[in-house]
Amino acid sequence: MVPVTSAPHPATTAALPVSLAGVGRSFAGASPADARRVVLSDINLEIAPGEIVALLGPSGCGKSTLLRQISGLDSPSVGAIRINGQSLNGIDQRCAVAFQEPRLLPWRTIERNVELGLPRGTARDVGRNRVAELLELVQLSDAAQLRPRQVSGGMAQRASLARALARGPGVLVLDEPFGALDALTRLTMQDLLLDIHAAEPATIVLVTHDVDEALYLADRVVLLGQDPAATPGSGSGIRSIVSVPGSRPRDRGDAELAALRVGLLDGLGVPTHHLPTP
Repeated sequence: MVPVTSAPHPATTAALPVSLAGVGRSFAGASPADARRVVLSDINLEIAPGEIVALLGPSGCGKSTLLRQISGLDSPSVGAIRINGQSLNGIDQRCAVAFQEPRLLPWRTIERNVELGLPRGTARDVGRNRVAELLELVQLSDAAQLRPRQVSGGMAQRASLARALARGPGVLVLDEPFGALDALTRLTMQDLLLDIHAAEPATIVLVTHDVDEALYLADRVVLLGQDPAATPGSGSGIRSIVSVPGSRPRDRGDAELAALRVGLLDGLGVPTHHLPTP
């Protein structure tokens, strides 16, 4: 289903609430005789303004599909999604998206790639100041005139985040934003995301396969998957929602987080008896 672009909304720096009510998504079968394939079923979730929510689940459970619904890149087959009480109908200027791959245009400088995220009609001097502010926020001021091939993967991902923030979104949607980075760069980017959230407090919904990342970043972790008692093929739903204790930045070695880690891994079907406690 191709989303219909909704009327533009002015850029905002205020975090906005997100509501999902009975959201489901199914796709047509390979042939007219095949039954529709149900991916998501009966997703109900209320996300508070400024909250960070991580979506976790086994591969193929519909995490990225749900993220596409929230960002307006796809539409639910059933149910409704609202941002700040208004129904989402296609791509919405109040949302911004960053993907696992930075998707920077190779012929443009880092500065001009970030510029692409500015709302249409932004005055030149206002846009220039906004881009400079964002490059400083993501620690890329010295790389402004470089092209994507001249920077590291972590720097490219920072540019992607800056581009997503350029419109001042109320909701920031992140699809495995650090999944392609090496372990050390990934930890650095997690801390940077928290700094960005403190400076530009959008509501953040992110997909990750990393349980530790989810527990470090999120206020709540939503575990998606199919209930073992459900009818086969009925689609994934919310298995559990875990509230993460403590204020950010958290201690990665905290005993409470370690206990939650074991529970989430168990929910993912990963045996934990042989895993070291972080």
